Amino acid sequence: MALDWMPREGGVKDHNIWGMEHFGTEPPCTMYEEKPIIDPSGKPVEGLYSAWITLNNPAQYNSYTTEMVKGVIAGFHRAQMDRRVVAVVFTGAGHNAFCTGGNTKEYSEYYSTKPMEYTQYMELFNGMVDSILMCQKPVIRRINGMSVAGGQEIGGACDLAVASDLAIFGQAG
Repeated sequence: MALDWMPREGGVKDHNIWGMEHFGTEPPCTMYEEKPIIDPSGKPVEGLYSAWITLNNPAQYNSYTTEMVKGVIAGFHRAQMDRRVVAVVFTGAGHNAFCTGGNTKEYSEYYSTKPMEYTQYMELFNGMVDSILMCQKPVIRRINGMSVAGGQEIGGACDLAVASDLAIFGQAG
C-alpha cells in the first residue's frame, strides 16, 4: 500500500511536551481525538490516524476561552509530533458554528478591566494561529454553521476548508 513507508512500530520517542491536561469533553473545552484512516476499500489502516481538534462550546457558538486556546495549541503540537497522525481536522462541536471568535463573556467579565492581561491573552491567541500555521501535517477546517470574526482568523491559518451547505462566513470590523 502507498502508506507502508510511515513508521508505525514502537521504539520511537514521544516528543510531546504536554499531556492530555488541556483537553476535555465537557464544554467549554477543546477536545482531541484520533480517528483511524480508512483505505479505499473501507477498512481502517492499522496504526494511522487523523487528529480531530474540536472547539467544544456550542452554547456560545464555539467561541474560544483562554483555556480552549491553550487546548488548541496543545492539540496542534500533539498532532504534529505524533508520527501516526497523517492529517488534522479542525472543527467546532454541534451544527450551529465552527467558531465565532473569542468568548465575549470572558472578555467582559475578566479582560475588559485588565489591559495587560488582555495583552497576554493576545500573545496566546497569536500562539494558537502560529500552531496551526506551523503544523507540519495538512490541516483541514471542517465548517459546520457560522465561521465569523476570530473563527475566520484561525480558519485562515488552515490549509483547506470543507464547508457544509449551510455554512455562513463573516468578519466584523
